[in-house]
Amino acid sequence: MACFLRNRYPFLVPRYRKVYESQAGAYEALVSKEDYQGNILPALDGIVPIAGKEIMEFGAGTGRLTRLLAPRAKSIQAFDAYPAMIAEARARLSQAGLKNVSFAIAENKAIPLERGSADMSIAGWTFGHCTSWYPETWKAEIAGVLDEMRRLTRESGTAVILETLGTGQESPAAPNDRLSEYYAYLERGHSFARSWVRTDYRFESKAQADSLTLAFFGKSFPVRVQPDGSAILPECTGIWHRSFQAP
Repeated sequence: MACFLRNRYPFLVPRYRKVYESQAGAYEALVSKEDYQGNILPALDGIVPIAGKEIMEFGAGTGRLTRLLAPRAKSIQAFDAYPAMIAEARARLSQAGLKNVSFAIAENKAIPLERGSADMSIAGWTFGHCTSWYPETWKAEIAGVLDEMRRLTRESGTAVILETLGTGQESPAAPNDRLSEYYAYLERGHSFARSWVRTDYRFESKAQADSLTLAFFGKSFPVRVQPDGSAILPECTGIWHRSFQAP
């Protein structure tokens, strides 16, 4: 998600670094409103059954995907580069009472695990940062994190990447040219297949929608106010996946 923000609103980059470094609670408040329809888990389960899998997660943030997958997975080893995000993730995990997850601090390109550690590796809204952080060399950076994903995924395992296909959009489309190039790079350069789901936000009110989106996106979006006063913000999420065949 943040990669979209950095490309469309480059002047907001320092604020997002601050969010990741010290405002993890505010980040969680926003992302907890996304996918109110519950479309992500069935979509992932349709790609590869999650039950009994040993999962490795890149860029786990506050653990939104972690907590979604953990009740079905055998185990999850989750990593993020920002200590504040890991602290928030651990607190949320404790509240959920999940015992099969571990969190640790690590950069995507240097995960401290042995080769072939996971049946499934997953990266949610994280690799796309490379397109804005490294505008001249993003392909090399992406290739590096994909190599790390391949290293950690067992033969016959599956790699999955989730990225935005549009906040405030009813239909899927890359928010900018650089992300479009990145998505094509996954598909044409690294044999990832793409699907997508709607992952709309549902806020308690328009006021809450305006507050949370303004705080994180730097703008508020037009929302659909429901008869009960709640507010819906459309979101499309792409899911790229690749299975690795045993020799």
